[in-house]
Amino acid sequence: MTAGAGSGRLPSAYLVPGSSSFTEFLSAHAPTLLPSRRPLPPGAALEAPHGTTIVSVTYAGGVVMAGDRRATMGNIIANRDMEKVFATDEFSLVGIAGTAGLAIELVRLFQVELEHYEKIEGTLMSLEGKANRLASMIRGNLGMAMQGLSVVPMFAGYDLEQQRGRIFSYDVTGGCYEEQDHHSVGSGSLFARGALKKLYRRGLTPEQAVRVAVETLYDAADDDSATGGPDVGRRIWPTVGLVDAEGARFVPQPDLAPVVDAIITERSEEAR
Repeated sequence: MTAGAGSGRLPSAYLVPGSSSFTEFLSAHAPTLLPSRRPLPPGAALEAPHGTTIVSVTYAGGVVMAGDRRATMGNIIANRDMEKVFATDEFSLVGIAGTAGLAIELVRLFQVELEHYEKIEGTLMSLEGKANRLASMIRGNLGMAMQGLSVVPMFAGYDLEQQRGRIFSYDVTGGCYEEQDHHSVGSGSLFARGALKKLYRRGLTPEQAVRVAVETLYDAADDDSATGGPDVGRRIWPTVGLVDAEGARFVPQPDLAPVVDAIITERSEEAR
């Protein structure tokens, strides 16, 4: 991609017609910048912070995604206020679980990928197209996953054609699966799924879906030490995003305080 140093011209790579995939462009001209092209030396082991539980819940006309704020490194809490849910474009969200640094890098690359597609094609990629594009990026990280640095995100968005929220999950090999109504990933996902089954019902309002997502994380944190519950002392609440016909947006942290307080008060009164 070197060119024109001092010439004032764009490098030749930018002047050649290519595909609508920024990852393919990077792979062809600067492959070392891809997260998957920086493997560990043979036999090396790396202990890095891991993000944990993400939950997603559909509601009438949209979908909510929420993540706890804790990152762990072994038995150490590496970070108490980490962001794990991101907007990937105007109508989609992604939540990360797995090796935090790699996952965040993957999300940023995915955000550029979608923006690049929109600029080249002049239109938004379909929701299924976005889900499949993320799957191919996870598949490219398989070598790192085999070395213990796995990335397992969850993707959710508003389908403009079907006018509803949809949820997609993945495995470390890049397998992509559409989930119905709700799903969770990460170390606390087993407990979160149990809570989702009891709390979820179809036709929720956005406010009710936010309450279900936060309460589900509360339950996951109750049984999984790697999942951080609402930190009342430090006033740190989960990250909660919504996406529907109005687009993707996040619930302001002050607005989550009453939701958390109501859950804790209700649980305390019922002694559960």
